[in-house]
Amino acid sequence: MNDFSIYKEHHGFWKQIFRLSLIELEKSYKGTLFGLMWVVVKPAITLLMFWFIFEFGIRNNDPVEGISKFDFMAVGFVAWFYMQDTILGGVHCLRKNKAFVTKIKFPISTLMTIMSVSRLYVHFMLLILLIILLAIGNIHFSLYNLQILYYLPLMFLFFLALSWTTSMYGGYSRDFENTVQAFIQGLFWISGILWNTYTIENPIIKFIMLFNPVNYFVNGYRKCFLYNEWFWNAGIENYIFFTELLIIIFLGIYNYKKLRKGIADVI
Repeated sequence: MNDFSIYKEHHGFWKQIFRLSLIELEKSYKGTLFGLMWVVVKPAITLLMFWFIFEFGIRNNDPVEGISKFDFMAVGFVAWFYMQDTILGGVHCLRKNKAFVTKIKFPISTLMTIMSVSRLYVHFMLLILLIILLAIGNIHFSLYNLQILYYLPLMFLFFLALSWTTSMYGGYSRDFENTVQAFIQGLFWISGILWNTYTIENPIIKFIMLFNPVNYFVNGYRKCFLYNEWFWNAGIENYIFFTELLIIIFLGIYNYKKLRKGIADVI
């Protein structure tokens, strides 16, 4: 295959992508007692622990902008679980599928898509769980919820495009894998999953936070389910994000075409 175009590698391969993404999901939980139930059980246990901490452990459990801390945190976590899994999944993608990478005729860029789609199935299940939890907390359906049709495809596209770069770097260097794994913990704490970045008083720091795409989607999900705000009112935040998205897409295409040829020899 002389042309390593991501578009051409995906053309006519979509049926295989969806079939392999289901296989990828099944492989992740193969041999476990509960099987695919772990898709929901693992994050549900995490949410339950945080609910217990906020309900009984932390005394300062004041609402955030009139929203209970648990609901505020739960919405952020559902978005974060997907982003964390796709970031780490993208980095490990090629080494995990070494058998496919060494087959010269296999469209390698589809491996990142297969990984991203398999995580998307998990995300759909968590969204259903989230909606149930919010309904129990007397937060019900509104037109604002439909904004998920804006944020979810963008989140999928952004982190898929990011994986075109990170998967290649991860394939060439285990040091890069370890760096991302270390970085992901810090990214969690600075990205507003547990706190409201819109309330930062320092204007410079508040502006800098707008450049964090994780923060964009966490706050976006809260606009869908909690804040009752329309995404087009975000103004400068939207402009910054779409600029970053275009940069990530072009960098991903460039890095993939540049590094694709030699990846089978070094992985």
